[in-house]
Amino acid sequence: MSSIKSYKELIVWQKSISLVKEIYKLTNNFPQSEIYGLSSQMRRAAVSIPSNIAEGYARKSSREYSQFYSIAYGSLLELETQLTIARDLKFGNINSYNDIESLVNEVSRMLHVMIIKIGQLNPKR
Repeated sequence: MSSIKSYKELIVWQKSISLVKEIYKLTNNFPQSEIYGLSSQMRRAAVSIPSNIAEGYARKSSREYSQFYSIAYGSLLELETQLTIARDLKFGNINSYNDIESLVNEVSRMLHVMIIKIGQLNPKR
């Protein structure tokens, strides 16, 4: 297995950056009244995902690393909920939702696997 020198090499980080970009594109088309509401919340949740992956990468212990991955996963689930609300309210380009949800599912699977693998490195005692 090759050694990863930067969090930027992590596929899950790269995919989550793509997700952030897609969320920004989607929310640009939300009603102006949502600029400080759902639009802002979705952007913050999306940005939190790669941010926590990067911060976790800098941590020294696998327990801390796992904790930041768990926070990223929680932010992803928060974003997924907000996407459901926005879609139900018919905000933004409705055609964008399927692609975004596919990316959400991909990042979700990757984070879930990484949390499990890190947990196996540092089992609870």
